[in-house]
Amino acid sequence: MAGTTVNITMSDIIDHFAPDGSLARVIPGFAARPQQIEMAQAIARAIKSNHALVAEAGTGTGKTFAYLVPALLSGGKVIISTGTKTLQDQLFHRDLPAVRKALKVPVGVALLKGRQNYVCHYHAGRAQTEGRFLTREDAVHIRTIAKWMLHTQTGDKAECAGVPEDAMVWLSATSTRENCLGQDCPNAKECFVMAARRSAQEADVVVVNHHLFFADVMLRDEGMGELLPACNTVIFDEAHQLPETASMFFGDSASTGQVLDLARDTRTEALVSARDFPALQDATRSLEKAARDLRLAIPGENARLSYEQVIERKEFNVALDALENELETFVGLAESQAERSEGLEKCWQRATELYQRVSGWRRLSQPDSIRWVEVFSQSAALNVTPLRVADIFRKQIEGQAKSWIFASATLAVGKNFSHYNGELGLDALDPPPETGMWGSPFNYDEQAMLYAPNGMPDPNSPDYIDAVINAAVPVIRAAQGRTFVLCTSLRAMQRIHEGLESRFHREALDFPLLLQGQASRSELLERFRSLGNAVLVASQSFWEGVDVPGDALSVVIIDKLPFAPPDDPVLKARVDWLEKQGRNPFMEYQLPRAVISMKQGAGRLIRSERDRGVLMVCDPRMIAKPYGRRVWQSLPPMRRSRVEAEVVSFLETLPPPASTVFQGDA
Repeated sequence: MAGTTVNITMSDIIDHFAPDGSLARVIPGFAARPQQIEMAQAIARAIKSNHALVAEAGTGTGKTFAYLVPALLSGGKVIISTGTKTLQDQLFHRDLPAVRKALKVPVGVALLKGRQNYVCHYHAGRAQTEGRFLTREDAVHIRTIAKWMLHTQTGDKAECAGVPEDAMVWLSATSTRENCLGQDCPNAKECFVMAARRSAQEADVVVVNHHLFFADVMLRDEGMGELLPACNTVIFDEAHQLPETASMFFGDSASTGQVLDLARDTRTEALVSARDFPALQDATRSLEKAARDLRLAIPGENARLSYEQVIERKEFNVALDALENELETFVGLAESQAERSEGLEKCWQRATELYQRVSGWRRLSQPDSIRWVEVFSQSAALNVTPLRVADIFRKQIEGQAKSWIFASATLAVGKNFSHYNGELGLDALDPPPETGMWGSPFNYDEQAMLYAPNGMPDPNSPDYIDAVINAAVPVIRAAQGRTFVLCTSLRAMQRIHEGLESRFHREALDFPLLLQGQASRSELLERFRSLGNAVLVASQSFWEGVDVPGDALSVVIIDKLPFAPPDDPVLKARVDWLEKQGRNPFMEYQLPRAVISMKQGAGRLIRSERDRGVLMVCDPRMIAKPYGRRVWQSLPPMRRSRVEAEVVSFLETLPPPASTVFQGDA
């Protein structure tokens, strides 16, 4: 099919989506929606004319089928890029096969992920042979992986039952761009990564994620080859994530974690290929100490600090000097042994690149970039981020005769797409992109209520968290649990969790209370669904990509409007840049980003035609500030209330939670 063209007619689209059409005949439960048909027609027009389309589709519109049908009928090569691996797997394993079967088109499809998602024969074999694991669990996991490798067709770690995707052992059983031996690898012919890339080159439709898409862009720009095939159409699902992902990839970063990985990998290689050169093994330990010392020289945890904040600290400068010196020495030692094995040569190349990044971070100052530091509990990263990605991203689109589709449930502020188009440089395209907005088919006026409690203090007041808890408890009680509490910071999350725990105990409220971080996101969601009457307190990672349809979730509580912290170094630099342009950074940048985040959080509530529930926004600025109107007008058209009794009455009409029926089985 690749390379051919098919004349997609609007009547074809209507026929396929009709109540008695091909989709309805093959896909159980399929229901035709006018919004879905209109969106599919707009995408078909964009594909035929090789134009860009920015499309917002409300929850329940069925945007996946709306882009899959015209994409599969187009006859050209299509790349579909998603924001998460979860959606990537769902597209490839469920949605694509269903639509392909319904349309009866001979389309070859392929799934391609980043290399760290595929088990590596070389590294997994080394890990099993050497057996140096910190825990007994890791030792068990590597044996499970070794057995699974004997029969897996794809090598995708998501398919390895018994070993969680986030298990630490995968670091030893997969490769990275830095430690992959490429064609010099003794297992090159059976490599799962290369097999997946070959399949992608041959397929008509390739499903990737945003990170892989931008990794491919960077490789092409650097003249290093390509990961993805040439295509006629690119479709971005969850396109609201693109500005942030592009900022990360068009910048640069060097982390203490990368240094520690380099030291570990070099020591492993040296034990095999350079055992008679102890200086290199000694250097790996000195390098590890220098990396850890740099992390200890930076205060805080889970924080983002500006260049100016860290560079004025004597301890930081001393530690950074020490790391630079150790890396420089390490490069020389690694080079002297590089000829002894492919692995050691790769370690030398990685060390050289890391040295250049670390030394360049302090010395290079670019007017269109911001230097900053991100601190985690065990590591720190030195980052360089462009102030704007618009010009860089636009260059990827210009001059390529293909269609670009940007789809998400949250792209517009009100009905205006100018913020999103401006961030990605789409507004400067010739011709400019078409835009389309298709609202949700759900009856929000009947199904949902937006609640802004009266009497809330200013969000910056010291008693604000207590006020959130006091306002939340009656709503949680009326809903019999079944609540997400979404917080805008980890600190607020911890304090609200502690406060709810105390109140539940004091008032004998028997609702399971879950906290982000107690287990993986997928485990917590599974626990939340199965309990049926739980309360989950979470932060940013639960604001999007979380789907809990049905009675298990009836209330979403948002503590504050999700403005980025004003002291965030990247935000501050972008605000300063906009002010120098004579523009209003709050109205043009900060507020639109908060609105889009707010729409994502609100989207967790109503996930099906049968769902009913309450979205509770505690922040009084949504009502009291003039800009608050732009926030609530961008949300789905729920009925609105400021009266607790009305909200309680609404929630008390909901069916009882499932946990009251099968609690004995839990």
